[in-house]
Amino acid sequence: MSTDADEGFEEFEVVPAVDVQNGAVVQLVQGERGTEKTYGDPVEAARRWIGAGARSLHLVDLDGAFEGERGNADAIDAVLDAVDVPTQLGGGIRTVDDAVDLLDRGVDRVILGTAAVENPEIVAEISDYRPNSVVVSLDAKDGEVVVEGWTESAGISPVEAAERYEDLGAAAILFTNVDVEGRLEGVATDPVRELVDATEIPVIASGGVASLEDVRALAGAGAAAVVVGSALYEGEFTLAEAQSAIGG
Repeated sequence: MSTDADEGFEEFEVVPAVDVQNGAVVQLVQGERGTEKTYGDPVEAARRWIGAGARSLHLVDLDGAFEGERGNADAIDAVLDAVDVPTQLGGGIRTVDDAVDLLDRGVDRVILGTAAVENPEIVAEISDYRPNSVVVSLDAKDGEVVVEGWTESAGISPVEAAERYEDLGAAAILFTNVDVEGRLEGVATDPVRELVDATEIPVIASGGVASLEDVRALAGAGAAAVVVGSALYEGEFTLAEAQSAIGG
């Protein structure tokens, strides 16, 4: 496992997603349960992407995201034991203790969504414990941040939220456009560009990547990295092709 929590994105990075539900890798369409397609064992997937050249991994406990408590701890722990690249993990992290336990376990950055919306100060508390360790997940549907597994509106725009969390010490913003997530129909760059213009911390884009042109478009919009799931698992392009598309 990696323990360098200060490592950022020195150049645009393509980050493979390892989303775990019921102990297996899945991809959901627009974040809705029941739409999942399964892609096997999380450790095998993680090793596959590292073997293909991944410089970091994006891990999500989907059951944790929906239920509010970690549901795939064993599977995630197995991935952490098996990999030696930086990892960011989200899903079911609701308290400072949850985050500290994961950071001490070897996760490089924790991803907070619902917890950060409900209690913004949690970002500062965790950042005080370990600087540059918090990524705030801003998942947007119809221009508003959504929480609780993308089921409830938080009543705030992504730009307003990003400015708030930057002030509280967030290391990066993970922006997922739920409107296009998992559909393999392309990305929307304007919301990403708005976030990049509004904040000094890195913006990691996610949602809708279907082609190498989408990867280039997000890089052109100023994103520091892009998380890619379905397109890689479905073989729309390889990780090496995506890295080459933006010169990585």
